[in-house]
Amino acid sequence: MRTLEEVQATLQIAKLKEEDLQKTIHCLSFGENVSSADYCLMELDDTLCKHIEAGKSLVIRGDTDERAVLCSGDKTYDLKIADTSNLLLFVPGCTTPDLLTNSQDSSHLMHTQIWGFCNSYWELKRQRPKLKKLKRILMENPYEGPALGGQKENTANRYSMQDLLDRIQASEDELKTHLKTIHACQIDGYWRVLDFDYEMKLLGHVTQLVDSESWSFNKVPLQTSLEELAPLEPKEMIEHCLDSYGKRFIGNDHVFYALDEDKVCQSTALLLLQNAVKFNLREFQEVWQQSVPEGMSTRLDQLKSVALVDRASRPETICLLRVEDLSEDTLERFNHLFTIREKWTEEDITPYIQDLCGEKQTTGALLTKYARSSMQNGIKVFNSRRPVAT
Repeated sequence: MRTLEEVQATLQIAKLKEEDLQKTIHCLSFGENVSSADYCLMELDDTLCKHIEAGKSLVIRGDTDERAVLCSGDKTYDLKIADTSNLLLFVPGCTTPDLLTNSQDSSHLMHTQIWGFCNSYWELKRQRPKLKKLKRILMENPYEGPALGGQKENTANRYSMQDLLDRIQASEDELKTHLKTIHACQIDGYWRVLDFDYEMKLLGHVTQLVDSESWSFNKVPLQTSLEELAPLEPKEMIEHCLDSYGKRFIGNDHVFYALDEDKVCQSTALLLLQNAVKFNLREFQEVWQQSVPEGMSTRLDQLKSVALVDRASRPETICLLRVEDLSEDTLERFNHLFTIREKWTEEDITPYIQDLCGEKQTTGALLTKYARSSMQNGIKVFNSRRPVAT
């Protein structure tokens, strides 16, 4: 342990004036068996600091073949190691200058022990949750309806909420939001997505009932719907279908649903397009309008991010292209899009890159970085910055 006299002698050698320094002098010493591997440092912003101080937790998520991410209750962060040229010391109970009063008349020593050290720390950056995997693993065993007499239900590859949190790189709030987006539901304690044909069967039951009862699509009574359709499908599935394709509201102490025209029309289009490589656009529009419930109107803008129209071909065509089937990696996404079509208008490509935007990032910024613009027949189009293998 150094004495005050030794410290003062060191100050003289360094040509430092004692009166220019704090009266409290920390004398640091290493504890026994101190190692840089004992601790990891993480830089937190004010939001995450308050999150920790409130007693909440942060979770690192990722399978062995994935880059780790950090999740709070509602946000996801990329983890990156940042090196520093300065050695960072862990000193519990260290009194920083802002806590010193300088009320002492003379300098005095404070002996402090170093518990650990590090020359790097984890740096956090907000990022999009990685949710493509969610639909993929739930589709390992989609729900096709209640097992018929004598049949056994497939109980393999079923996931509880905790199972999903262990596998999916997203916060709990982001995960729950996406489960709703993909129309997943909880059955016997496990989260399941419905087989598409079964989901359309449920929707068909609902729309046919609305038509037969001459109800308005904006006011579908829940209780009557459950009673009328109970002989055909479980009540839980009918209500789930209404939740997926409608907005719940209360009127005269009864529960009603306003069916979402865009969602119903989009799912009907997906049913028509799922087995066709390309569809004549004019013929498709006619069949599509005839296939939706009477009173609903189809529009091509209802198919943004799920189908692609080719105006350059003769005749004009439409094909299935769902953004949920594309890569989460930005460069891979752009490369794939440019293999499908050499040149894109901003209107056509935007639905397929919108989900790639980070916090405060725009599709325009993405296009500037990953594409090259030019004018074609007076319209701005975008093509790849590098040759793309076809």
